[in-house]
Amino acid sequence: MRIAKLGHACVRLERNGRAIVIDPGVMTTEPDALTGAEAVLITHEHFDHFAPQRLREVPSAIYTCAGVARHLNEFGERVHVVRDGDSFSVAGFEVSVAGDKHHFSHPDAPPVDNVGFLIDGEVFHPGDALTVVDAPTLLVPGQAPWLTVPDMIGYLRRMSPRRAYAIHDGLLNEWGLKVLDDVLAMEAKRAGADIRRLRPGESVEL
Repeated sequence: MRIAKLGHACVRLERNGRAIVIDPGVMTTEPDALTGAEAVLITHEHFDHFAPQRLREVPSAIYTCAGVARHLNEFGERVHVVRDGDSFSVAGFEVSVAGDKHHFSHPDAPPVDNVGFLIDGEVFHPGDALTVVDAPTLLVPGQAPWLTVPDMIGYLRRMSPRRAYAIHDGLLNEWGLKVLDDVLAMEAKRAGADIRRLRPGESVEL
C-alpha cells in the first residue's frame, strides 16, 4: 500500500493500480488529488476536510458521516452514510469506521459528526478526533486550534503505533512546522517508532 500526503489533512492510498482519497478539503490544492480515485472518504464537514465542489470533478463513490451527507443531496446514490462500527469494501480496500464526534473545539458550538477510517486494519485516519483503535499506522493530526502538544503526545502514547505520520499541518508557518518536527522526533526516539511529518507530495510504502 502506498500512502501519499496531499494538502493539509488529505491522503491518497493506492494499491494494485486502484486508489481511494480521504479528506480532500479546500486546503488540498493539488489538481490531480482525485484523479482515478474510486472512492472519496470524508471524516467531517469542516472546510479543510470537505469541499463539495471537488467532488464534482470525478464520479467517485463518497463515504461519510450523516453531518456531511446532508450537504450532498445533489450527488444521489454516490453518497454512502457510515457510522461508528460500520465496515465496507471499496477499490480493493477493507474499511472500518470508528468514532462519531469531532474533538471539543469551542464552548459555544457542539461538536459536529466525525468518523475515522481504518484501512485494511493497517492505517487509521481519525479526522479531527483522538479516537483510539488498534492500528499499526496512525495518521496523527499535527496541529489544530483544538489540539495541544500534550494532547497529541498523549494520543500517540495511547495508540502506541509502529508508525505515525503527522498530517493536518496546513495552518503552520515554517517555524511552527519546525516545532512540530522537533516534537515528533523526540517522541519517535522515546518510542523507538517511525514518527514524523509527511510533507505535501511525500509518500510512504507499507
